Amino acid sequence: MLYGAMKVGIGGPLRLAFRPWVEGLENIPAEGPAILASNHLSFSDSFFLPAVLDRKVTFIAKAEYFTTPGIKGRMTAAFFKGVGQLPVDRSGTRGAGEAAIKSGIEVLERGELFGIYPEGTRSPDGRLYRGKPGGLARVTLATGAPVIPVAMIDTEKIQPPGKVVPKLMRPGIRIGKPLDFRRYQGMEQDRFILRAVTDEVMYEIMKLSGQEYVDMYATAAKRQIAEAAKAEKQAQKEAQKEAGKADREDKAHEKRETEPEKERSGP
Repeated sequence: MLYGAMKVGIGGPLRLAFRPWVEGLENIPAEGPAILASNHLSFSDSFFLPAVLDRKVTFIAKAEYFTTPGIKGRMTAAFFKGVGQLPVDRSGTRGAGEAAIKSGIEVLERGELFGIYPEGTRSPDGRLYRGKPGGLARVTLATGAPVIPVAMIDTEKIQPPGKVVPKLMRPGIRIGKPLDFRRYQGMEQDRFILRAVTDEVMYEIMKLSGQEYVDMYATAAKRQIAEAAKAEKQAQKEAQKEAGKADREDKAHEKRETEPEKERSGP
């Protein structure tokens, strides 16, 4: 009941304000379990996709959204529960992965839709990054549920980093045909199979989204971008320091040049 109320309260206004366009809705089964594997461009992805679907879709969210104390914390927790998100403790990488897999399997065993972002985090620059082979592949092989590739289009342009007020524009959602990986069931421990399943899904997402593909993990790309920004900031600081030093040296030189002139023009 809470999900239905939140869907009406959030999904309706979202559709009215942003008018997202959708292709491939017929690929979402009317009933039964399925995994929606999407690219991840924006925090809003987990809201726009459920807003255009008739069925409930459950995503994974970090546990901090559900455990923050105070009135604001309780409101945040109620909001995320209402939009169908499950808390997962991400304090330990391996533990977080296992918890996400377990949660996904439970959702699918109830015959519901499970949403997952194979990249593991939002794209730092709008490109599509390598999918992580643990979660998506293991969940589909453990349950036999089909994987439906999804491409979010332009959602990162609605509220870029640093912008408080969202831009009113039409994002898009393309939903691909279901992928069946039941031929690999029982092979969840084979890392080459996990990699092959993940890469096949990412290839379909790439075709749907039209994004440039980068064969590295988004988390690694974020580290590189952060390190580059840090290095640039340090270089600017050093340049300013050198410029200040040069300016002081120029002023000292001018002072030395003018002192003899004063002596010559004295009484």
